[in-house]
Amino acid sequence: MKRADVLSLLLAAPVVMAGQAASSARPDFATVTSVAAAKQLAATGALVKVLLFPAELGGKPDAENLVYITPQAAADRALVIQTLTQMVHDGVVNQMTVEPDYRGGSFIPARIRMKAWRDGKKGSFERTIEVW
Repeated sequence: MKRADVLSLLLAAPVVMAGQAASSARPDFATVTSVAAAKQLAATGALVKVLLFPAELGGKPDAENLVYITPQAAADRALVIQTLTQMVHDGVVNQMTVEPDYRGGSFIPARIRMKAWRDGKKGSFERTIEVW
């Protein structure tokens, strides 16, 4: 099998992030509707502040790029970023989007969708990080 065929299979393979297994144990952040409330939860360790578009891939620490997510979601995000960083290094991808998905008026994203691809090539790498 050629490297390109293996890569296509790898990019299409579904992955269950560690935090997705226990969906019934997820916290409910529906009432967290402000930065102040998110900061309070971060002070207790229930949430951590991260860049939505990762610094490792060119994200800036601007206010609109900052989000609060659970420690488990942050760990899942780190694994995805590690994979994406390697894919950029290998020349497999050169474009990326990161989209938060919010529930109701919550300031905490319910999930974060990351998609990367290479201009002019078929296929993409897509992962969804479940936050709550």
